[in-house]
Amino acid sequence: MHTIKTIKGGIAKDQRGNIRFVNDFDMTSVKRFYIIKNADIELVRGWRAHRLEQRWFYVLSGEFEVDLIKIDNWDQPAVDLVVKKMKFNATDMNVFHVPKGYGTAFRATKPDSELLVFADHGIEHASIDDYTWPLDYFINRI
Repeated sequence: MHTIKTIKGGIAKDQRGNIRFVNDFDMTSVKRFYIIKNADIELVRGWRAHRLEQRWFYVLSGEFEVDLIKIDNWDQPAVDLVVKKMKFNATDMNVFHVPKGYGTAFRATKPDSELLVFADHGIEHASIDDYTWPLDYFINRI
């Protein structure tokens, strides 16, 4: 069973400044990364899911609210799937892992928030593993 998990990070501080780290994040599977910065705090990016790709998220600055769903049918998922709502912020310093088979919808809750995303497939794979639905498709999203 593939489950959503949080990989704990931390910070080291001394007179020179800070180093944020997530030493338990094994990046062996990572093929690429990108950074998301929403235009404002009203915009929700979603629903987007990947059948084969897994992703890891790290908040570089600010805070994000994420809604997650486990897709039950890739051709026509049930509209009443359970939506799990979570919040992540830069001060947590954690990597949030979403295994394959999940859909996400993200919203920055603070201005200028940035989200670093790692993926385990190259960009050439994106067009064959990209599933999207309108934001209002899943009725349990609040």
